[in-house]
Amino acid sequence: MSYKFIINPNFNDFEDILINIKDIFKNSNQSIHKARNELKIIELNGLKCVVKSFKIPHAINRVAYTFFRDGKAKKSFNNAMKLQTLGVNTPEPIGIIEFFSFGLLERSYFISLYEPYDFTIREVFHHKVDDVENILKQFAKFTYFLHQKGVWHVDYSLGNILISKKDDKYDFNLVDINRMEFKTIPPQEGLKNFNKFWAKFDEDLPIIAKEYAKLADFDENEAVKIILNEQKKLQDKVNLKKKLKGD
Repeated sequence: MSYKFIINPNFNDFEDILINIKDIFKNSNQSIHKARNELKIIELNGLKCVVKSFKIPHAINRVAYTFFRDGKAKKSFNNAMKLQTLGVNTPEPIGIIEFFSFGLLERSYFISLYEPYDFTIREVFHHKVDDVENILKQFAKFTYFLHQKGVWHVDYSLGNILISKKDDKYDFNLVDINRMEFKTIPPQEGLKNFNKFWAKFDEDLPIIAKEYAKLADFDENEAVKIILNEQKKLQDKVNLKKKLKGD
């Protein structure tokens, strides 16, 4: 089995770890998420790291990721490096390795430093933390900053924003970043980036919409209309899929 790897120049001493990451990952029991892909917290070279193991792609994607476009681990690494150059918070990337079988991509791993945090945006939208309105306003400001930098996080959702409290301010960190676009984002489009947050409380999304509108010099009522309409469209789409599946 052959392999290819990329290392952040700040972590050149991780080459042997990358080459042996399959065994290291297998022997660790510190899993923090296991679904299509699996994440584990593992200490490597004295550093607390997060290792993400991507599932083996289906046959068509094995060909595509080998010959025509970057695989998910490589996208995660490249996007993390790009975000850091833009001044956007994301756990520092260490490196990736891709393993190939019969000339096609099989397993891939992405390693980053572990980023400590207090809670995720999920707890905010579920009102399980204090100071919700202030956090939502700062979250709107953070998102506007992202969009001004041309960053569009395709999987901008409840589990993918880590939050750390510092006095009365909050720092936001992006994770699960293999699907990103870098482009010009006008306010009308930027507001649509909030459609996956599944707010349980009717007042939450309007708070975000109004704060974003203020920053973008955009009509607040129109912003509220856009953000609520986009969430409804996504909910209707999900409900239709469930109905077709008989759930």
